[in-house]
Amino acid sequence: MPPKPRVLAVNPRNPDPAIISEAARVIRAGGLVAFPTETVYGLGADGTNPAALKKIFDAKGRPATNPLILHVASLEMAQSLVADWPLNAQRLADAFWPGPISFVLPRKNIVPDLVTAGQATVAIRMPRHPVALALISASERPIAAPSANRSMSLSPTQASHVLASLGESVDVILDAGPAQVGIESCVVDLTAPVPVLLRPGWLTPDQIEQATGLHVECKPRPNRPGQVARSPGQMLRHYAPATPVVLVGPFDPVDYKTETALLIIGHPEADQMPGPAIRRILSNPDEAARELYSVLHDWDRQGFSQIAIVPPPDTQEWAAILDRVRRAAVPEGQG
Repeated sequence: MPPKPRVLAVNPRNPDPAIISEAARVIRAGGLVAFPTETVYGLGADGTNPAALKKIFDAKGRPATNPLILHVASLEMAQSLVADWPLNAQRLADAFWPGPISFVLPRKNIVPDLVTAGQATVAIRMPRHPVALALISASERPIAAPSANRSMSLSPTQASHVLASLGESVDVILDAGPAQVGIESCVVDLTAPVPVLLRPGWLTPDQIEQATGLHVECKPRPNRPGQVARSPGQMLRHYAPATPVVLVGPFDPVDYKTETALLIIGHPEADQMPGPAIRRILSNPDEAARELYSVLHDWDRQGFSQIAIVPPPDTQEWAAILDRVRRAAVPEGQG
């Protein structure tokens, strides 16, 4: 047998059908395929196969209390998985699917308990990436796909990040270059009349309201270990590099007794912070989303003792980035 994982280069816009067919065969056979979405790389398995789903949890070290997102390639596939498809779901799908937004809806019994952590709801998304859509379509089933990394660690935005984090746990990695968005999807609970944002993402509540007329309540609810999460992405400590992270103010003194890397997000006025730090100014939310995880992966490899982050302003535009760096800074063992 060929060594695992097989890394297959694939065109991000026009994926080779032969490569997609090979990866789809692995999915249908119960294997694991890491593949690109527009947000981050996902660790994919047949979303209807409990044995395949268990491989995701084993590979990631993911707690069973943390549910998965099912990725679909059509509205018909999405609707086949849920017990109710409300008008709000249709309005959001019309505006943003395919795209970086996941819906939490009442599940049908055909959805395995491993996907939902035993809950009565399931999270569903139609990704925008041509490779992801082609793989789901060729597999002819929904694909469960959390980020392709060890649980609570940095999400991968490149195939090399997947290989470094999961190694031989994956059967195939589809390498289509860097992710375009760079952070995970926003997650919206649609089980009540008013949509509730459970995880901030690239789309803001204002953008959702402008496109659909729907007001979205913002109620992110980070979970402590052992709690069943309402949706993926709710762990208190999450998105964390191996290097310890501390949050500092834009003009705070930073302890440079250790080898410290400094990341300044959304504060151009802090560019002159003193000290022998590596500096990276991410001047707008889209740029920050594309580059955040890549920068942190790079600094992990360089062996710094500490990463100091000046977090972005506490505004809606920066909410997703602020959410990620706050969780990354939770000390290991506390979440």
